[in-house]
Amino acid sequence: METKEQFEQVMAECRSLFAKKLHDYGAAWRIMRPTSLTDQIYIKANRIRSIETSGVNLVGEGIASEFIGIVNYAIIGLIQLELGYSETPDDMTEQEALAAYDKHAQKTLALMLRKNHDYDEAWRGMRISSYTDLILMKIFRTKQIESLGGDTLVSEGIDANYMDMMNYAVFGLIKLTFGEEENQE
Repeated sequence: METKEQFEQVMAECRSLFAKKLHDYGAAWRIMRPTSLTDQIYIKANRIRSIETSGVNLVGEGIASEFIGIVNYAIIGLIQLELGYSETPDDMTEQEALAAYDKHAQKTLALMLRKNHDYDEAWRGMRISSYTDLILMKIFRTKQIESLGGDTLVSEGIDANYMDMMNYAVFGLIKLTFGEEENQE
C-alpha cells in the first residue's frame, strides 16, 4: 500500500472518532482559542513521550489514541485559525464541522505528498519516538509564535506547524497500524 492510501486509511479512523465525538458533544471545541488547542496537543505529545521513555502506561490507552488526538486537535486548530473561536459551541452544525475537517485533512494530505516527494519518504526510516520529539518541537515553536502574536520574521505560521504536527502523528499511526516499527529503539 502506498503512502497516500495509508494516510487516507489512518485519517478515516481519525475522522470516524471525530464524527462520533461530534455527535456526542456537538462542536463544543468551537469555544477553544488556538493557544488552548496548542496546549491540548502538548498534553497528548507529552503523554506519548512519557510512555516512550518510562515504558509505563497507567491509563491503559496506548500511544495510538494520543496520535489520533493530535491529528484531531490539529485539524480543530486549523479550523479555529480559519474561522476564529466562538463564544458558544452552537455556531457550527455537524455537517459544517465535518466539511471543515475534510477540507483541512485534504490540504494537509496535499502538503504531505509534496514534502514526501521532495524528502523521498525519509520518514519511513525514522523512529516513532522521533515523530514525538518533532511534534513537541513544533509545539514549542508554535507557542513562541503565539507569544509573538504571529509576528515572525522568517518562520512559517501556526497553521503550517499544526499541519506538520498532524503529518508526524499520521506517520506514527501508519507505522503502528501497518507494522512498520522495525526502526524503533
